[in-house]
Amino acid sequence: MTDLAADFEAERGHLMAVAHRMLGSRSEAEDAVQETWLRYAGALADPAARAQIRELRGWLTTTCSRICLDVLRSARVRREAYPGQWLPEPVVTDLPAADGFAPDPAERAVRADQLGTALLVVLERLSPEQRVAFVLHDVFAVPFATVAEVLGTTPVAARQLASRARRAVTAPDVPRHTADLAEQQRVLAAFTAAVESGELERLVKVLAPDVVLIGDSGGHFPAARRPVVGAEAVARFILGLFGQAARYTGRVLARPVLVDGTLGWHAETAYRDGRTIRMVTSFAVHEGRVTGVYNQLNPEKVTQLPAVGTQAGWPPHG
Repeated sequence: MTDLAADFEAERGHLMAVAHRMLGSRSEAEDAVQETWLRYAGALADPAARAQIRELRGWLTTTCSRICLDVLRSARVRREAYPGQWLPEPVVTDLPAADGFAPDPAERAVRADQLGTALLVVLERLSPEQRVAFVLHDVFAVPFATVAEVLGTTPVAARQLASRARRAVTAPDVPRHTADLAEQQRVLAAFTAAVESGELERLVKVLAPDVVLIGDSGGHFPAARRPVVGAEAVARFILGLFGQAARYTGRVLARPVLVDGTLGWHAETAYRDGRTIRMVTSFAVHEGRVTGVYNQLNPEKVTQLPAVGTQAGWPPHG
């Protein structure tokens, strides 16, 4: 049993990456991986089932993907009833070392499967089958024959599903996010300075003309029920938020972090009724401007994050 557990633990990180990209929820991904473990343990107890496990990672990935597909099909009903806008549960990690911002091709390759919030939001538009096909093939390079096995269809049909998903992901109205960490750092520094200045025109210059802002409060705090679109509208909205925070607390505690592999903030401020708002903000950056702002402040989706810390402050510097 010890060897069995060790073999599975060696694949846990990979399975979490697959499940989170499919589900957009860390807690649901953890549940899917745990269910995969139970099915693996059960298969090894059955000689006939054990004989089907020829390559461990492939078997585990297929099993986990099938579990995620079932979750996605049921999640669509829950998401339709969700109060306000929906954003994925963020995966927040510390920034890399100072030299980690170098635009090195090897560094980009390491982070190639970090989709970022922008793409995770777009994946919500897809059908469960399209999302599974896209994540397995385009993100993790799983052959279409295996994708078809997961979906219970043919390789040709699996290829078509991935193709439709790819077209949706690259649609004209999808915020572009092509910047490496070095460019993200430069743009976010300009964005932060503009917010700190409170100057509308200065902030507008950092934003793409068609920038989109989405906020998810889960109904716990007031938030725009529809995306805010356009540089001036988004700039006014952001300056209004930070102006309101300043009136109640005098400052916002914030630190720079990676959110789903892209540069962002982990911040805290006080709400007018005395409650603490903990938020995770991530950005999409393309051609030197911010194309997307994603503000997660649903308390149910940030429960696993540590406190920002008393050493943090505004503006957040890396």
